[in-house]
Amino acid sequence: MISAFFDLVSDKVASAIWAMVVASLLPWAVSIIAKVSGGFRVRNNAHPRDFFKNATGMMARADAAQKNSYETLPVFLAAVLVAMLFFVPQSIINVLAWLYVIIRIGYCTAYITNLSTFRSILWVLSMACCLMLFYLAIRVSV
Repeated sequence: MISAFFDLVSDKVASAIWAMVVASLLPWAVSIIAKVSGGFRVRNNAHPRDFFKNATGMMARADAAQKNSYETLPVFLAAVLVAMLFFVPQSIINVLAWLYVIIRIGYCTAYITNLSTFRSILWVLSMACCLMLFYLAIRVSV
């Protein structure tokens, strides 16, 4: 199964760039879930942050997943760019980048569905992808 995943991921630079694009759009997608689950209306767009102040349940969890996605995104983007800058093999960068994206999708799903322990495990795994990219860049640069 894992080898099938490796076969799906291209060894071109564009693959990592697409992973960065998808990761960048993930918080926006989760915000849509938060708004839809909370009954967001066009009139709420005047002050969207006020709409989430009293959020509960699924809406609050989706909003928190969105915020966490924005918090971890710079680490991921920097890790991919640093790995590329230091010439870590592109196939490894691509696999770790797409693995991060898949894990983050699982993380957001776990957050929204209130699977807190699983969510925490997925958070650690997503950060491990970033740390591995930084580590490999360090190893290549020495």
